[in-house]
Amino acid sequence: MTEHKYHFDVKMACSGCSNAVNRVLKKLDDVKNIDISLKDQSVDVVTDEKLTFDQVKAVIAKTGKEITGGKLLLKYLCE
Repeated sequence: MTEHKYHFDVKMACSGCSNAVNRVLKKLDDVKNIDISLKDQSVDVVTDEKLTFDQVKAVIAKTGKEITGGKLLLKYLCE
């Protein structure tokens, strides 16, 4: 199975903002890990190969937070 690690730059003003992002990402079955930094205004997400970058980005965008950038950090094989 292949996993992807995505990085997003997301404008978040407070812990309520980061909690909102965390809540919507936790609802996705194929999310393996979420790392949110309010200080760095970043969200790193590890997913199964089934979830695309655009799908994860769309879920984050549903929170109303502005996404200023993003990229695929890693694609790796898991056993």
